[in-house]
Amino acid sequence: MSIAPPARKSRRFTITRNHWLLIPAMALLAVFFIVPVGRLLALSFQDDASGLLTLHHFTRMLTQDVYTRVLLTTLRISILTALLSILFGYPLAYWLAKMPARRRAIYLLLVMLPFWTSYLVKTFAWVIVLGRNGVINQLLMGIGIPRLSMLQSEFAVLLGMVQGLLPIAVLSMLPVMLAIDRRLVQAAETMGAHPARAFWLVYFKLSVPGIAAGGLMTFLTALGFFIVPALMGSPQETLLAQLIIVQVQQVLDWGFAGALSVFLLIATVVTCLAYDRVFGLSSLSGEERQITQHGYLSRCGTILLSWTARIAQHIDEAAHRILPSAITSRLLGCHSLFVLFVLAAPTLVVIPIAFTSSRSLDFPPKGYSLQWMEQYFTTGVWWEATIRSFGVAFATALAATIIGGMAALALTRGKTRFSGILFNAFLAPMIVPRIVLATGLMYLFGQIGLIGTNLGLVIGHTVIALPFAIITLLAMLKGYDVRLDHAAATLGASPLRTLRRITIPLLKEGLIAAFLFAFITSFDELTIALFVTGGTTATLPKLMWDEMFLQLSPMIASASVVVLLVAVVLLTLSEKLRADR
Repeated sequence: MSIAPPARKSRRFTITRNHWLLIPAMALLAVFFIVPVGRLLALSFQDDASGLLTLHHFTRMLTQDVYTRVLLTTLRISILTALLSILFGYPLAYWLAKMPARRRAIYLLLVMLPFWTSYLVKTFAWVIVLGRNGVINQLLMGIGIPRLSMLQSEFAVLLGMVQGLLPIAVLSMLPVMLAIDRRLVQAAETMGAHPARAFWLVYFKLSVPGIAAGGLMTFLTALGFFIVPALMGSPQETLLAQLIIVQVQQVLDWGFAGALSVFLLIATVVTCLAYDRVFGLSSLSGEERQITQHGYLSRCGTILLSWTARIAQHIDEAAHRILPSAITSRLLGCHSLFVLFVLAAPTLVVIPIAFTSSRSLDFPPKGYSLQWMEQYFTTGVWWEATIRSFGVAFATALAATIIGGMAALALTRGKTRFSGILFNAFLAPMIVPRIVLATGLMYLFGQIGLIGTNLGLVIGHTVIALPFAIITLLAMLKGYDVRLDHAAATLGASPLRTLRRITIPLLKEGLIAAFLFAFITSFDELTIALFVTGGTTATLPKLMWDEMFLQLSPMIASASVVVLLVAVVLLTLSEKLRADR
């Protein structure tokens, strides 16, 4: 009886000591995520003139054909992007999962490099490839085929969005596939199942959580997309994010921008609730969870999954009867290599153009010169934007790693019934369309004087980089032996000394990986910069965006080479850390 009170006191102390580490992350999200997004949503129900409650903005959005058409276009293109990313990404992920680890790491670099490359650079590359005088038309004209008009079309938009988001789908599916025990498939074949039947009824079903995670992330990212449709699409492919930008930056109609944002949030929340009901949002951090088999949603998902697997199984069995297994295996390899080529090749087209002697975007370049690179490094506005991007990215990475590390430690060490809720809350900035957050931050920063400041940029970038840092560190902490901390405490070390001498050194690789991830997230970020920077505080992506609308020139290619170089260096460092670990 005398031992019980001290035990309860120790437990209360442990929880309190761990949970104070959540305060910085919770405060950051409360002030610079919940408040701006909530204020933007409140404006959607507010009359612009009188300030009274109204549904006028929603009525306007749902009754005018131009807006309903944009809503439907946004949903259609987002769904198609997610489906095509899964369709083309699944065979690639499966092909990578079958490889030996050393060989897989080499090919995985070809997936990671496009993933870490700025969307602006990738879109600019597609403009060069698909343009009137682009790479494809040059090849077609060389064999006597007239030029094709490929830009300013839904095909171009889908191609650019799928190429940009497919790495997310692959990187979401691959860890799940690597965790599948292939002996289960062999056991099914041993018991008489056709190889195609064994694959679809065993392996495919076990890989469904990865498919769902990849589909979720690509769909949610596509909902808030505006770079690709703005540069490669026609007015018929205008997406909701583009309308929000126009309402805020040109019309200054905050109420209607809020109403448009409400639709994006509704689509996001409904999708996430469906995913959480079946798989759980915690599975995005790598936690395993059995697929729920209860409830109407799960039954519908199970039926759809069974029919999909059954149809695909019959197609696969027919293919195996026509083609030998060796040929189908080669077809899988050819498909995967082709997808890797499509992911990497367009971006590499940008490099020669940065060294052209011409003033146009001809490919191949008519001559070579260093004039555009020299102009990039000697022109004040470009060099200042580059230095500013590096400084903001460094400050963002430092803040996100420290705050995210504290939150990850608290979530790991002080698990309670609220841990799942807190984890989902920390994921919110990654899930909510970035255009909604950027619009809300612009309104908030305008009231507190942070528009056009580096501090405003760092705060906004830290909010969106924080979930990635937390997920990265949570993955590292799963393999951390907490008994080492207990041993240090038993020997008299204070919590701070244990953190400095034991925890941080053992988590060094994870901390550096989180830092690099946050750095590249900030360095490539455009949406927040588009709303909270002014003319003299533009980042490199913001300056590239402005130049693309003014004049497409080799100067943008030079800036793209710098962004590519940063991505390659950071990716190399990340892979080296992974290999050392």
